[in-house]
Amino acid sequence: MTRILHRSIGPNLPRAVAGEGVWITDDQGRRYIDGSGGAAVTSLGHGNAEVLEAMRAQMEAIAYAHTSFFTSDAAESLADRLVGLAPDGLDYVYLVSGGSEAVEAALKMARQYFVEIGQPQRRHIIARRQSYHGNTIGALATGGNEWRRKQFQPILPETHHVSPCYAYRDMAEGESPGDYAARLAAELEEKIVTLGPDEVIAFVAEPVVGATLGAVPAVEGYFRRIREICDKYDVLLILDEVMCGMGRTGTIFAHEQEGVVPDILTIAKGLGGGYQPVGAVMLSAHIHDAFRNGSGLFQHGHTYIGHPIAATAADKVVEIMSRPGLMENVNIMGQRLQDGLEAALGQHPNIGDIRGRGLFRGIELVADSDSKATLDPALKTHAKIKKAAMARGLICYPMGGTVDGARGDHVLLAPPYIVSADEVDQIVERLTGAITDVVG
Repeated sequence: MTRILHRSIGPNLPRAVAGEGVWITDDQGRRYIDGSGGAAVTSLGHGNAEVLEAMRAQMEAIAYAHTSFFTSDAAESLADRLVGLAPDGLDYVYLVSGGSEAVEAALKMARQYFVEIGQPQRRHIIARRQSYHGNTIGALATGGNEWRRKQFQPILPETHHVSPCYAYRDMAEGESPGDYAARLAAELEEKIVTLGPDEVIAFVAEPVVGATLGAVPAVEGYFRRIREICDKYDVLLILDEVMCGMGRTGTIFAHEQEGVVPDILTIAKGLGGGYQPVGAVMLSAHIHDAFRNGSGLFQHGHTYIGHPIAATAADKVVEIMSRPGLMENVNIMGQRLQDGLEAALGQHPNIGDIRGRGLFRGIELVADSDSKATLDPALKTHAKIKKAAMARGLICYPMGGTVDGARGDHVLLAPPYIVSADEVDQIVERLTGAITDVVG
């Protein structure tokens, strides 16, 4: 009998007892390919000796020192490394313990920035429908995942949402990617003008939408147009790379592929690779300097921010992922995964779209591939696929509500960056079998 309040209350979960590379073993000796990296967390795989040794050394030196009294070599090294790898314009780092916490801190950071520069009337946050930014109250309010928001709606702060960049369903027939990007940018501009240009704090978006839409990248030019609109109205651009960043899409930072630099960036998940709970907010110098030249503090904090062991683990993870060859493997294996999925499932009548970047891939399921009609939500197809995949020894990340929070099913894949060609092929084979088990 478990004393844990599990996410889903019901049948007992298998008990994980060991992990090595891309594999997890349960207490019955059954092995599973970690085809989703948990929730796109496991970037370097399980049991990396270098990360474990770095953590051990830090534990022997000092495990914890509160950041209101001390900094640490580990935290300073991680911040230096992240700024050194980031595109110019992301100059400082605020360390936290996870993705939701990073988004919450980013929202407060954006609000305080305008208070510091004498614009306290700015109060509106704009994000996109069918986005996901975390489960704390502010992050949940910012996200556009209707299923997650619904029961908590009465206690969520007011936020505003515009259309996602979801070309598979929303780009009109005959509309070019450039025209589609322009239409979405115009929608954002209209929202800013309606709310009051001098009352909007920030626009928040995932460069590649993860859990809610299933690895949906923006069309070419979309984020450059969004950046222009934000600049026009002095609205901060916050990019959420908690799931899609830290090498997941084939570059250390996902926004590198968009040709823009945000004012504030959130990262987590792959940052620590699952070795420690850790996240970070990266911010531009003009935001940092507004704090320094104003109140002299960022009015926010949690007990475990800048934790030395967490910072050490993340520092080593990022150092390893930035070595020559690993991002190349993400791109090569990512293309192999895409090609394998298309070969195995591309003609399946219940597969609507196979998309993504790097080792971040999504498969959208439909009732009919020609009409793109969704499967009946009552069937809970995504949940059945998750169960069938586990039975075949594959961990994947299926979700429902893809289209509007109620309708639509997809499967997200995000294996560790060290995955081999044979392991990619096994992921394709096992997922194809699971989908066949459920929808035929």
